[in-house]
Amino acid sequence: MAWEIGSSALRRHFENTQMSRVWVGRVAANDDRGLLIWIPHGSPARDVIAADGRPFVDVPFADWGHIEKSFDPQPWSGNALMFHPPGVAFSVWWFFTDELEFRGWYVNLERPGTRWRQDGLAGIDTVDHDLDIVVQPDHSWELKDEEQFERQLAYDHYWVSDPQAVRAATAEAIKLIEAGAFPFDGTWCSFRPDPQWVLPAELPAGWDLPRAF
Repeated sequence: MAWEIGSSALRRHFENTQMSRVWVGRVAANDDRGLLIWIPHGSPARDVIAADGRPFVDVPFADWGHIEKSFDPQPWSGNALMFHPPGVAFSVWWFFTDELEFRGWYVNLERPGTRWRQDGLAGIDTVDHDLDIVVQPDHSWELKDEEQFERQLAYDHYWVSDPQAVRAATAEAIKLIEAGAFPFDGTWCSFRPDPQWVLPAELPAGWDLPRAF
């Protein structure tokens, strides 16, 4: 069943060996172009936080590498398709309103995803490189978190090992955006999930397996 349309898939982020985010969704497409996962509002998810309850944004980054951590159990907010082209150092997300009207793309700069299957689970693991591109339906765009990205490069515990490669992937994505080329050509902007895809009550057992890369 792994990677079949409608099958369950986990998307996981890591900071070095520490898991930082996980979602569970449904495979919406899987072909030579890549893997597409539908993650609707309310889907079970986890975000890493400090053990004392502070979210990442409230902890000085100098401290983040050595404090104890926990997970925020709040579910995912929003409706998103997350697309993972093979061997590419970014994913592309389609965001939809509550009425499933397309409202824009989001480019997440990241390590090329590594797929895995184990004990009946399937997922894709990556490292979030923090730099992002917010893209409007008219293809206007802006960089997000550029100052955070530059600031964190000064720390040894930062999980970005090659900032030049991240910038090159950013430039590659911008070329596609400005050209209106796939995946920014209208593909999947009218997506509708299968009404039989039931929202899971919780993350599946094994969601916290070690990273696959």
